[in-house]
Amino acid sequence: MTDGGRAGAAAPRTVGAAVAAGGMSVELPLWRAISSFRVLALCYALIRYFDSYLEFLHPVAGWIYLGALTLWTLASTRAFSGPQRCTWYVLGTDLTLAVTGIVMSGMVDEPSRISHGAPTLPTIWAAGTVLGFAGRGGWRWAAAAGSVIGVANVLGHGGATGDNLHNIVLLMVAGCAIGYVIELARASEATLTRALQVEAATRERERLSRDIHDGVLQVLALVQRRGAEIPAGGGDLAELGRLAGEQERALRALMSGGPLPEQRAPEQPQDLRTLLAPYADERVTVSAPGTPVLLPGGTAAELAAAVGAAVDNVRRHAGSGARAWILVEDEPAAVTVSVRDDGPGFAPGRLGEAERAGRLGVSQSIRGRLLDLGGTAELYSVPGEGVEVELTVPRSASGAPAGLL
Repeated sequence: MTDGGRAGAAAPRTVGAAVAAGGMSVELPLWRAISSFRVLALCYALIRYFDSYLEFLHPVAGWIYLGALTLWTLASTRAFSGPQRCTWYVLGTDLTLAVTGIVMSGMVDEPSRISHGAPTLPTIWAAGTVLGFAGRGGWRWAAAAGSVIGVANVLGHGGATGDNLHNIVLLMVAGCAIGYVIELARASEATLTRALQVEAATRERERLSRDIHDGVLQVLALVQRRGAEIPAGGGDLAELGRLAGEQERALRALMSGGPLPEQRAPEQPQDLRTLLAPYADERVTVSAPGTPVLLPGGTAAELAAAVGAAVDNVRRHAGSGARAWILVEDEPAAVTVSVRDDGPGFAPGRLGEAERAGRLGVSQSIRGRLLDLGGTAELYSVPGEGVEVELTVPRSASGAPAGLL
């Protein structure tokens, strides 16, 4: 095995299992590289033996062994193409053939050639076995396989010579290093997969929070307020209001988890003005261009929903006498919708306090929606001077053809 250590150092590294979230694997191509390495190492062993077989004491025995090694290598090439096919049975057979060839080398070769550092029958092919153990089980299994091959070299071929020990150390270092890199890569891929899953779940929870805020929570809050207005002894209606309040608080606490609906695919271009028109009433004025403001259906619906959340905040928090103005600006680079009211406004830090309390109307129903669209949502407020919400969707993010906008 005098060439085994050099082969182990040059062998390709394998890394962890497939990234399940992305449906791809960086490990399979490296397993194919190991399989190719074994075939090339076999060719090298055959050429080396053909060049010197007349110098062996029993050359026929050497040819018989190399014939068996050739049949096994070709038969197991597909098994070494992936970690699922490369079972422990395959690796055990591989290791047995490597050890057998090393031990036979001490029996069929001339003692003088062995003492001068003649290579074993499998030569660098034995390094492929260590790589297989490294790919399958990591650095510990690579160290175990390298130790077995090293002991076979010392006991069956040349003893504890300087060349033997040098090559054994190289093989052990290479096998352990590759196995350790494989374990780190697999752990990194597992961490990446979990991070992608958490990110996807978080975005789904944010969409659910918006939907809940726009519908269920507002209805529950309305029922609670109406129930509180009923005089004492209101019976079932007062109890309904109390239960609605409890459910609202419980639902706010659960909004950070749970399954979420699929995001709707963009529809045909839609006029944003049509979606905003229903918000106009005696307290809300809508001002829009005289020409259609076309956006993809999904983008227009999300932008209109964010405007609706801002209008709802005006109605809930600005007071019964407050008015609001919705202004649509159709610009070459973006569509901007501003929602302004003449209510009391809010103090700095109020939005952060509301978010920590589980009230996510601004952070999810407004800012979250615009973030998903690739846009921005800016809020400006001074106590006593109302609130202005500016929602901007770039045309590049909306995905609508320029000619439609």
